[in-house]
Amino acid sequence: MKQNVYIIGLGLIGASLAIAIKKEHPAIHLTGWDFSEETRKIAQEKHIVDEIPESFENGAQQADVILLAVPIKTSLNYLRQLADLPLKQGVLVTDAGSTKQEIMALAETLPFDFIGGHPMAGSHKSGVLAANGDLFENAYFIFTIPEDEVVAKRVTELQTLFKGTRSKYVLLSSVEHDQITGMLSHFPHIIASGLVNQADVFNQIHPRAKQLAAGGFRDITRIASSDPQMWTDILLSNRESLIALIATWQQQMSEVSEWLSESNRERIFQFFENAKDTRDKLPIHSNGAIPAFYDLFVDVPDKPGAIAEIMSILAEAAISVINVKILETREDIVGVLQITFKTQQDLQEGQSWIEKRTNYPCRLK
Repeated sequence: MKQNVYIIGLGLIGASLAIAIKKEHPAIHLTGWDFSEETRKIAQEKHIVDEIPESFENGAQQADVILLAVPIKTSLNYLRQLADLPLKQGVLVTDAGSTKQEIMALAETLPFDFIGGHPMAGSHKSGVLAANGDLFENAYFIFTIPEDEVVAKRVTELQTLFKGTRSKYVLLSSVEHDQITGMLSHFPHIIASGLVNQADVFNQIHPRAKQLAAGGFRDITRIASSDPQMWTDILLSNRESLIALIATWQQQMSEVSEWLSESNRERIFQFFENAKDTRDKLPIHSNGAIPAFYDLFVDVPDKPGAIAEIMSILAEAAISVINVKILETREDIVGVLQITFKTQQDLQEGQSWIEKRTNYPCRLK
């Protein structure tokens, strides 16, 4: 009898996991559900899932494994609904949420086995049409297991199910998970959004600032473009960790302010030197808490057809491109072409092809 895997939420993460599961386990029967009728239709037409059930409840009752690939608060609501349904004996439920303490606390009260999951990957795009079976390759896939030893042993079932993601599995407690992702993912999103909001107020006084922000400022704050509803849920689900991190940040910024007031050159230098040394030691080719951005910057000469030439080269090499932007922030040339690729390998191949076929200077940052 085929194993029935039921994926609730067919956006980028849910649909990408579906593709990865089917690639590794073609015999599995994939059922999918999404609140959007259009998304359900697309997922079935593109064969991302094998079946769309008549209702959310019907799909859940037929499932051997249930995956919640929806925002945190939505997952909590779905779990409460699942608890009232006559599910299969031995059903295993998991999720793909960015915080774990709240959902693991609820899981302890549920009448079925639950193991928390968090595939740490994402993309510039969202929705079922952005689905990519290679999205999680070499990314960390975190599992948070309950105190019940019998249920905890079932994590191997999920590791087998998600083998096609080619992820690196990590086991963490829910507390440790939320503290780490709070520092490395959630808190940076707060800082980036705060910078953008402060710049917006500043732009009202200095309108030219918005034009100049098109370069480096836009790049270092790009994660502020994330879904507001999703990040509201994440912050509220990880309040304690983030309140502590914000307090530490405020204290550090107060110290920097004092050093500036005192013209303390030595402490300011140490501040930047330590940051540089720490960042230079970070892994380069590993996917961490924030999705990596594979950008190539090409100096575009002032001549007709230059951009078309570059894109034709990439098309000839069958290299996929996610996004293309022209940055007009330099005075010595007309513009810089910023090309965003899906993977590190695509980036390296794209750079190699462009440099071989043109004399346009390319750089990674």
